[in-house]
Amino acid sequence: MQDTNQLAEGAPEVSESEGISRRRLLGTAGAVGAGGLVLGAAGGAAGYAATASDAPAALSTLGSTEAVRGGEHQPGILEPLHARGHLIAFDLAPGAGRKEAAALLRRWSATAERLMRGEVSDGATAIALDAGPSSLTVTFGFGHSFFSRTGLEKQRPGALDPLPPFSSDQLDRKRSEGDLWIQIGADDALVAFNALRALQNDAGSAARVRWQMNGFNRSPGATAHPMTARNLMGQVDGTNNPKPSESDFDRRIFVPSSGDPAWMAGGSYAVVRRIRMLLDDWEKLSVDAQEKVIGRRKADGAPLTGGTETTEPELDKVGADGKVVIPADAHARISRPDQNGGAAMLRRPFSYHDGIAADGTPDAGLLFICWQADPLRGFTAVQRKLDRGDALSSFIRHESSGLFAVPGGPGKGEYVGQRLLD
Repeated sequence: MQDTNQLAEGAPEVSESEGISRRRLLGTAGAVGAGGLVLGAAGGAAGYAATASDAPAALSTLGSTEAVRGGEHQPGILEPLHARGHLIAFDLAPGAGRKEAAALLRRWSATAERLMRGEVSDGATAIALDAGPSSLTVTFGFGHSFFSRTGLEKQRPGALDPLPPFSSDQLDRKRSEGDLWIQIGADDALVAFNALRALQNDAGSAARVRWQMNGFNRSPGATAHPMTARNLMGQVDGTNNPKPSESDFDRRIFVPSSGDPAWMAGGSYAVVRRIRMLLDDWEKLSVDAQEKVIGRRKADGAPLTGGTETTEPELDKVGADGKVVIPADAHARISRPDQNGGAAMLRRPFSYHDGIAADGTPDAGLLFICWQADPLRGFTAVQRKLDRGDALSSFIRHESSGLFAVPGGPGKGEYVGQRLLD
């Protein structure tokens, strides 16, 4: 979890002129400074909240909202967190190469554009026939293996080098990595599932599913007033996230127009981790013990040194017992940007629950997704620090992992990835 208590509710600050309405700000973009759950941050679902003067939107308005399209970046990065999400990775079929990949991305891009406008999907499913776009976003990325499969090794970014191993890793390779990756998010479960089925059907014989995961977050308007959400550990989660209003936000999150390779201009790198929360062990702790693990009060997310959720922790403050109030191994201390050379990432996670295991423990936790211009200076820098002594590590387990190059938004008439594949 890095200490990402989503800024109240932490949605990136986007002005009306940037195309996102106040109604669409009824959510939080789960961004994480390097201080958030690198449960990749144990951060769980960062919920929804409105801007300070907004009241929760009526449910009848949820279906009418459309995500902004056609910008410098793909949708699904800067938007508020979605209530429902699907992650899916594909491998190109045997014999499929660059030509087949280009044709597939053309199909996928056209379908995504249509669905994000709220148009009924072609085909026989009609799952979302009665719904509007519901803020649907679809985001596409390329894995390390994609470039060798398509003969484009010289275009593979150095930033896409495999992540190093971490001590909390117990990775299932069958549910990790992949040639192609898609992130789907929406505020309606049927709209999200409809997009998943449409894109899977579009893959045809060109690619086959490698793995697929489902997630959720708090629904817009679920709370009486705007507030930061809680993760599945019950912790307020989402403060200290980088915001677009910060002068160095773009530099830390997006590849510059002068970046290398050129086809990644305006893009970002997504680290995707499935992180199991060992909830039975966690819930055996007293509230006081849980707070010492995190370094924040469970009731309101404020640091143990006092104040409110957004108060800066006093890391050197000593209690009456002569010990620092925020323990040396507290998650909030170790994951802070100023404790990690300023490393930061924009976090947009989903929580997940995949049933009860044979031993009676819940298969639940975080589908951690973070965005950064350079994974080595973002996720890897923070996770290495957490790996060396984060108290939270005893209560989480990283079970799958992926790193994907997500190109910038396509220009008018282009498909996603065209600058690479053509």
